[in-house]
Amino acid sequence: MHDVATAPVEDPKPILDKPLMRYGRRVLDRLAPGAEQVAYKLFEVEPLTPHFGAVLSGVDLTKPITEELADELRGALPEWKVIFFRGQAGFTAENHLALSAVWGEPEPNPFFPKTGTVGLSRLAKDAKAAGNKNIWHSDHSFMVNPSLGAVLRAVEVPAAGGDTMWCDMGAAYDNLPDDLKERIESLTAVHDWEASWGALMNDEQKAAFRANWPQVEHPVVVRHPRSGRRTLYVNEPFTRYIKGLSEEENRELLDILVLQARIPEFQIRFHWEPDSIAIWDNIAVQHYAVNDYFPAKRVMERIAIAGVPLS
Repeated sequence: MHDVATAPVEDPKPILDKPLMRYGRRVLDRLAPGAEQVAYKLFEVEPLTPHFGAVLSGVDLTKPITEELADELRGALPEWKVIFFRGQAGFTAENHLALSAVWGEPEPNPFFPKTGTVGLSRLAKDAKAAGNKNIWHSDHSFMVNPSLGAVLRAVEVPAAGGDTMWCDMGAAYDNLPDDLKERIESLTAVHDWEASWGALMNDEQKAAFRANWPQVEHPVVVRHPRSGRRTLYVNEPFTRYIKGLSEEENRELLDILVLQARIPEFQIRFHWEPDSIAIWDNIAVQHYAVNDYFPAKRVMERIAIAGVPLS
């Protein structure tokens, strides 16, 4: 019996020559370049992280909002991007409208169920209507003027789970490599609702919505309309493609860009209690509703704040 010579087995070529994401220290700035920190007199600020997200205490939002308080709230939002309040029992639809009016007019979502209050949406999820917002997204980016922000109140929350997460997309942009920043600086992306909301419609319903809601275009990197900060503005459900790139280039680049929202250093996570309220800057952040509470019930009420063109 003769020995059979076998060729040596070569190691496979590495699939990943380097990690997908850069590790180590990240640049995490709370303020836009040139902005000065504001001193607040009417509430206490408890940061969730040093650069992003804060719980404000000492404010009763069921009472009329004075102009002094409105000014301080308008200063706090661009600094912290998301601000929270707890223990706002007795908060009514009228209070909700008054609070959102600090920043602008209400902007109804065409796909949300309507309530008796203009601009107020009631989002009830339970065993029969499971939550489906568990994807990183920016509200209304499929609109010509995406909403500037939103005011969300917890009406009924599960005993455990049901948190919401937010990601600072200014920080996401700041930490991109310089060559990638240069590559995307002048690019424009097409945004559309059909791949997400359209999945729940038949062809006739989609055609009816398409007549009023055509595809829109936004810069891949926007200058925030209030702070001027450069911010990455692509999101997984609504950004369909980047203009001027091949299908292969689109897939490669969008995979990199949407992945930035999943980096923990850019994120905060908020645990809801009944009568908690969150207000976020919808251009500065993306958010993700964690769908881990099925079949428990979760009821929220939201008003979006009308937006302006992005540049």
